[in-house]
Amino acid sequence: MDSNIVEQRRAVVPAAPMQQQEPLELLMYWRTVWKRKWWIVGLAALFGGLALFAVSFMTPTYRATVTLLIEQNRARLVSIEEVYSGVSANREHYQTQTEMLKAPVLAAAVIQKLGLATHAEFDPRQRKRSFIADLLPGESQPATHWSQENVDASVLADFLRRISIEPVRSSQLVKLSFDAADPQLAATVANALANAYLETDIDVRAKMTQRAGDWLADRLSGLKQNLEDSERALQQFREREGMLDTTGLAQGGVTRQFEELSRTLTEASMHRAEAESNYQQIKAANGRVEAIPLVLRSTYVERLRSLEGNADSRVAALAKRYGTEHPRMVEAERDLKQRHENSGAGVDAVIASFAKEVEVARATERATERSLNSVRGSIQGINRKEFQLEALQRDVNTNRQIYERFLNRYRETRAAGDTQSSVVARIIDPAIPPGMAYKPRKDRIVLIGVILGLLLGAIGALLRERMDSTIQTSEEVESKLGLPTLAVLPLLVGASGKIVGRHFLEEPGSIFSEAIRTARTSLLLSSIDVQSKILLVTSSVPSEGKSAFAVNLALAHAQAARVLLVEADLRRPSIAKHLGLDEDTPGLTGLYEGTATLAQCVQRVEGSSLYVLPAGRPPSNPSELISSERFHHMIRRIAAACDILIIDSPPVHLVSDAVLLSTMATGVLFVIKADSTPYPLARRCLRTLQDVGAPVIGVALNQVDFNKAGRYYGGYTEYAKEYGGYYTKPAKAS
Repeated sequence: MDSNIVEQRRAVVPAAPMQQQEPLELLMYWRTVWKRKWWIVGLAALFGGLALFAVSFMTPTYRATVTLLIEQNRARLVSIEEVYSGVSANREHYQTQTEMLKAPVLAAAVIQKLGLATHAEFDPRQRKRSFIADLLPGESQPATHWSQENVDASVLADFLRRISIEPVRSSQLVKLSFDAADPQLAATVANALANAYLETDIDVRAKMTQRAGDWLADRLSGLKQNLEDSERALQQFREREGMLDTTGLAQGGVTRQFEELSRTLTEASMHRAEAESNYQQIKAANGRVEAIPLVLRSTYVERLRSLEGNADSRVAALAKRYGTEHPRMVEAERDLKQRHENSGAGVDAVIASFAKEVEVARATERATERSLNSVRGSIQGINRKEFQLEALQRDVNTNRQIYERFLNRYRETRAAGDTQSSVVARIIDPAIPPGMAYKPRKDRIVLIGVILGLLLGAIGALLRERMDSTIQTSEEVESKLGLPTLAVLPLLVGASGKIVGRHFLEEPGSIFSEAIRTARTSLLLSSIDVQSKILLVTSSVPSEGKSAFAVNLALAHAQAARVLLVEADLRRPSIAKHLGLDEDTPGLTGLYEGTATLAQCVQRVEGSSLYVLPAGRPPSNPSELISSERFHHMIRRIAAACDILIIDSPPVHLVSDAVLLSTMATGVLFVIKADSTPYPLARRCLRTLQDVGAPVIGVALNQVDFNKAGRYYGGYTEYAKEYGGYYTKPAKAS
């Protein structure tokens, strides 16, 4: 390849990588829903009509409500729950009462009282069949044989289905409602059901009170006999043991006697120990009086020793005055001797008294201990008797308490049987016939049908959008292919190939022509520094409008430059036919084979300065022709003779011609048919081009239905109509 062309290809802005750039999800969802808004609205109208048709066959139902006050903590003379279990009503009381309102027994009583089994609304034998039931298979014939048991079961089941209970939060109120086709019947049944509940409650509680009284009476007779037997056993024990009511006083006297004897025994033991200690000291002295302080401290011994001392002093005094033979001296010495003997006898007497004291102390201690043991035995005997007495007394007290409790409960139960205090509920607001139907809410059902249709329509639109793999908008081109959108070309409804090929010339003020100008401007700006421009126009598959786009783009460029359009689609040539050119011209193949000159092969489009090199005669092997060096040299020579060379190539997906031609181009334009070409296929084809280094400039989104996708372009149609007409207006004279 010529180095000049290589440098020009490098100067072209490279294609952006195909990165997945998802737009804002909410915006995409809104656009998808809005695009199919009429389909969604139609589906909503269909569902609303079906709902209106269905409710027109529904029988209106009226609901009458009676308000009950259930008093859990109401003051009563007796609590039957306490009679049986000893516990009061718990927090499940209200739930229990509301469930009782739906009891089958209560419903059966109301049905029998009001004769609902023969009422036309409840009796299955008189029930009218609905229009829908007649359409169902297997329901063509109504049941003709009904047993009374089956009728009663059907009426009861239908009756229970019509009951609704609604406790009022943070209160003791309960709303009891009943549904019926007749408003008067609904109110009558609701009031009857409430009254039946109150009457049943009174009757049940009266029976419970009667049963409780009978049970208490039976128990009282046995408890009374137990009390009498225990009292009789207590009295017999007292009489047998000789115990009186003053037993406590006797027990107290014996206890005090025991305490006094214990204290006396302690004192006797201490006295005996002291006497034995004194006697041991005297025995240890071995007759030495001066070594016995206890004897010396004796008053008797001290007096004798004092008399002995006086006598000794008298002898000493007389010895100084008289001689030993003097009578007074002799008398004094005799008296001293007598005193000395008396002192010795006194000491012996004192010592003997200590021994006697020891014996007396021991005897006293033993006697006191015997008395204490005797009293201890008496106390133990009394304790044993009192233990048996207390056991008998406890039996008496226990039996008396049980008997008195049951007697009081029996009296309370009998008194409660004659009062109405056991009623736990009352009617606050009786039911009245309702003025309007409770269901069906026709407006609500129709609204739900419309909303359901809208939701299903929106979901269906989103699913269809998700399942649609085609490209419809320029945003999808950029997000799914990662390439800029050079132009968005509108769908030309009813136009033939010839009209499309010359549309830029025939309708210069149309939206299509304005889109061609936009593509021309984008191409000029993308390769402003490239001197020789070789533009290749291709697509993924046939019938995407690439040839028409290439022709109109060439016509747009021809207004300001020397442009040559080369038809390189040698397998399916169509440009000469669409532009009204001579199809017998040698064209590209003739120029390649050298059978004709360039001037003989090129034709000018009437009404423009565009020159076209048609394909000419189809060759036997187009791929080998395009891949040859001669063909490359021919293209370079042609490109050098003009300002812009536009090549219309075959689709990329089918043959390799476009890939071979892209290696010679300085820019590649990729055409995609809106709402037709799958973007995975287009992405794969673009990747094939980029793998060989093809300079893909952008994408032209062709055949877009602007009326269908007007929401995406926000008034582009009006803009093109207003400003596109500028190109068709004649210039004003200056």
